[in-house]
Amino acid sequence: MKQKSALKIVGLSKSFGEKKIINRLNLELKEKEIIAILGPSGCGKSTLLRSIVGLETPDEGTIEITNKRDAEAIGYLFQKPILYPHLNVAGNIALGIRNKITKAEKESLIAQELEFIRMQGFEKRRVESLSGGEAQRVALVRAMLGQPSVMLLDEPFSALDLETRRALAVQTRDWLKQRATATIHVTHDPEEAVLIADRVLSWSELFDSTEEE
Repeated sequence: MKQKSALKIVGLSKSFGEKKIINRLNLELKEKEIIAILGPSGCGKSTLLRSIVGLETPDEGTIEITNKRDAEAIGYLFQKPILYPHLNVAGNIALGIRNKITKAEKESLIAQELEFIRMQGFEKRRVESLSGGEAQRVALVRAMLGQPSVMLLDEPFSALDLETRRALAVQTRDWLKQRATATIHVTHDPEEAVLIADRVLSWSELFDSTEEE
């Protein structure tokens, strides 16, 4: 059976002033698939993700989410985890819970998610006390609780040490596969790309023609 598409991008172009960052980019992401896009820093990978999620407006081309589960179809994990210091770990995770549930159900779900990311008992921990890897785990779970059709990972492990980066890449792949979430992961690290992805694409493979930053 042919695998259905989750995301289709056709002829995407984006410039900042006179500088062409993306020129006629084409990409198709299948349901449940994890794609890694490999390219050097500054080539335009983050601009691509920002265009997909709507933080940038492309000059040309189309972006279609083809397997929407709900109105908020895209999850986004940034290079640095965005956690709210006035909330503890449980409070940050709770922001991702969209369904109306009781307080007891919410506490049970948060405990379940913390066990899932191997951070049992961290509910009341202040986010400033977390390591980089722990903070990214919390940010990932919060994003996944929105049940996105497509997850975008913008080099979320780049600031971590090598051992943590490799371990978290493998764990993240397992989590995404368990939840059958189609994902685009951008990175400049070939080993990380291989660890997390079903398919690795170089930045230049995505273009009819390329003018890189």
